[in-house]
Amino acid sequence: MLDPVLSAIIVNASVLSLLTLGLTLTYLTTKVPNFAHASFAVVGIFVALTVSRVFFDNIYDSLVPSFLLGGITALLQYFLVLRPLTKRNATIVTLMVATIAFDILLVSVFNIYADYLTNTFHVISRNFTLNYVDFFISGSQGVILVSPIMVAGVVIALYLLLNKTKFGIAMRATIENPPLAGAIGINTDRIYVASWFLAGGIAGLAGSLMPLWYQSYPEVGSDVFLLAIFAAAVLGGLYNIWGGLIGGIIVGVTETIVIVELAGVVGSWIIPYQPLIPLIVMITTLLIAPSGITGSNYSWLKKRLRRTK
Repeated sequence: MLDPVLSAIIVNASVLSLLTLGLTLTYLTTKVPNFAHASFAVVGIFVALTVSRVFFDNIYDSLVPSFLLGGITALLQYFLVLRPLTKRNATIVTLMVATIAFDILLVSVFNIYADYLTNTFHVISRNFTLNYVDFFISGSQGVILVSPIMVAGVVIALYLLLNKTKFGIAMRATIENPPLAGAIGINTDRIYVASWFLAGGIAGLAGSLMPLWYQSYPEVGSDVFLLAIFAAAVLGGLYNIWGGLIGGIIVGVTETIVIVELAGVVGSWIIPYQPLIPLIVMITTLLIAPSGITGSNYSWLKKRLRRTK
């Protein structure tokens, strides 16, 4: 049986890296922080709840529908909110407010669906966990194994898509320079649609694993994960798709270790203050390296290393 702290590190870092990867992908296309991104994961949470407690199927059967519904939710936001506003030359502030409004709408839908599950199927749909439906290996939950495997699978799939296919090369060109990509004949609208679908789908995948480890409810995305996602994205670098992966892993590991150590020193009363950790990480990154790990210029470090030699 794995150490509980190590287990928490693995799951938290895996889930957060998937969520941050998706946020970075949407930012690269619209250049606006999407405050509704964490709620895309809640779509996966309720798909997992429905699959396991309404249809009584294996909870991992929810992975594919969570990906599809998460992607469809992201497309709804893109088509109904962001693209029309962008065509009207809306400012970044307007777009940010629009993502917040869409998040409020999503949370309202989740609450309605939660009431429906409770009233119709007598399913606990608020403050629930589904760890008891998970499989166990040597006393450890299956999600501890599945979550890093899922991260590896998503990373490999994205790498192959972006580097080994014509569509992926077109996507990279569109992300790096949309006007030039359009000038050489690339359908940038189609690329944006694919990017948003992938981002929402990846968030849905992460969400389908969350109730196996975290206490879940309709507002859990914006209440618990949104700040950590943004901190990880800022740390990794918002202008590099792999920055989200790096930042998510670092913040996920740091958040878990720091709160466990603090709880051991000052007591468990400190645990509710866990969101302060990613906030401190984000503030520190903005002060020291605003472009994040993947966007910073390390020429000064190379020069210093040469001098030491």
